[in-house]
Amino acid sequence: MHRSVKEQFIGEIKQTLDGVVSVVLADYRGVDVPTVTTMRQEFRDAGCGYKVLKNTLVKIAIKDSDLEPMSALLAGPTAVIWSKESPSAPAKLAVKWAKQAKDFEIKGGFFEGSVLDAAGVTQLSTMPDKPELQATLLMTFIAAPTEFVKLLAAAPQNFAYLLDARKRQVEAAG
Repeated sequence: MHRSVKEQFIGEIKQTLDGVVSVVLADYRGVDVPTVTTMRQEFRDAGCGYKVLKNTLVKIAIKDSDLEPMSALLAGPTAVIWSKESPSAPAKLAVKWAKQAKDFEIKGGFFEGSVLDAAGVTQLSTMPDKPELQATLLMTFIAAPTEFVKLLAAAPQNFAYLLDARKRQVEAAG
């Protein structure tokens, strides 16, 4: 490969991995082509990238970046899976495929400045997705005003119940 072509690939890899929130590295040796094609499509549908990249080019591209500690995992055939939106999406799908395709093996990953082993990627996969976190946050924001409205409505409602009880008491006595 000519030096200018390598430099172009390195630039593309840098651009691709710039701003990722999580990365998963996997050994795909032995996985058949139809399975890999299905896998790639599923990763794309989840907003993740999936590429098989030359390890030496990735090592050069991530040198002097936050992802540099991940270089130790770059040995042998490596599929690089990443997301710029959801930290758990690539991990969830990688764990799913590691269970389904016996030859797909998770090497490790990278999340928030830390290199993860295969167990760390599995743990990351249990983290809620972005929509789940947003829903939880929204419910937290809604809970306080909802309780406040219930509290405001309780006093007049209790007073109405008191008047109704008194009315029934007077009618029963009279």
